[in-house]
Amino acid sequence: MTADNTPNNTQDNTPHNTPYKTLTKEALQAQLDALSEEYARIAAKDLKLNMARGKPAPEQLDLSEPLLDVLSSKTDAALLRKKQADDLRNYGGLTGTPEARALMAAIMDVAPAETIVCDNSSLSVMYDTVARAKTHGIAGQTPWAQLGEPVKFLCPAPGYDRHFALTAHFGIEMILVPTSAEGPDMDFVEQQVNNDASIKGIWCVPKYANPTGVTYSEQTVERFAQLKPAAKDFRLYWDNAYAVHDLTEPGDSLASIKTACEKAGNSDLWYMFASTSKITFAGAGISALASSPKNIAEISEQLALRTIGSDKLNQLRHVLFLKDLDGVRAHMKKHAAIVAPKFTAFLEMLDEGLGDLDIGEWTRPKGGYFISFDGLPNTAKRVVQLAKEAGLTLTDAGATYPYGNDPIDANIRIAPTYPSLDELKEAGKLFVLCVKMASLEVLLREA
Repeated sequence: MTADNTPNNTQDNTPHNTPYKTLTKEALQAQLDALSEEYARIAAKDLKLNMARGKPAPEQLDLSEPLLDVLSSKTDAALLRKKQADDLRNYGGLTGTPEARALMAAIMDVAPAETIVCDNSSLSVMYDTVARAKTHGIAGQTPWAQLGEPVKFLCPAPGYDRHFALTAHFGIEMILVPTSAEGPDMDFVEQQVNNDASIKGIWCVPKYANPTGVTYSEQTVERFAQLKPAAKDFRLYWDNAYAVHDLTEPGDSLASIKTACEKAGNSDLWYMFASTSKITFAGAGISALASSPKNIAEISEQLALRTIGSDKLNQLRHVLFLKDLDGVRAHMKKHAAIVAPKFTAFLEMLDEGLGDLDIGEWTRPKGGYFISFDGLPNTAKRVVQLAKEAGLTLTDAGATYPYGNDPIDANIRIAPTYPSLDELKEAGKLFVLCVKMASLEVLLREA
């Protein structure tokens, strides 16, 4: 506040927390003029802040430095070579070492025999899974590339931009699915899947969804399992990327899609994906695909033509470092100690800066890597533009929707993990300022 009790971000006597939609055109303009001056001062600082991707911070990566020390040339030979056929330095081990399969199965809440452990990227596993369906089909069905009609995927949105990019890459038509705090709109999903044989899959991030942070309700999981797809090769593409990424205790609980599908008589309906990318090293972890025994057998037969086995030494490193699910949980608590304060700080800035203005709403996730922000219609692109011009890089507006097209231009994915806490506070101030300015510009146009 200034000495005369006039808020320092206005040029009139309008309280700074007055909802913008109640202001006169003159008051809106006065607010925008004052904020523009503040924006110019910040832009002059030549900031270089980046919140575009959900990357682990260097301090998080440091937590896994001991992973580099668990193997050396002096490592006990028994670890590397139980018997000649299992020499981890050699070819073989198509589905992964038994120990790595057990570790990833525990993270994914499935059986080790239902798991294939792969190299570092779960995204590459998803890519390959779609590619195999396109070229060779699923469960004896016609390969998608040979169908005389478009192949379609359901895409819950806001959602994961790389899912959408992958789908577009394969020429698959994307159908937007509305979402809520329960997960995807299951009335819509059921109507589409059960009546349209051209729909072959749906992308799901069921726990701490990217970017909303929502965890699917038990009823949503059950309704997924009870689908009666018109297409025999329809599958749930269940990207369980944040299975152990709690920020609070207790975190969210996700019902087992495997158990629900088995109970519903749909045992083969699901593919699940996960990795240690945000557990150990983002670029040097291990990933896994899980599914029913029948699906795993089919995938293994096809996979044998692509590889003789993934990096078993890296699998051993992860087993020695993380040990088991209890070890994973203990390690993730260290991550949470670094990440949770960043989420708290950014949410506090949103609350304090925007909470009373009625120009946006945002999620408060208990885990994962993102906050989903929805501003007024027709403001998201402008917010991102203003932020970039002042030195803050955000995820492109529209990226959280199929084809990069947010129908109302309102959603922005916020990734608080990578910047330091001090940088995050700078970014938060600038983000709030840009949201205010973009909102005022829209309201002035409508006034």
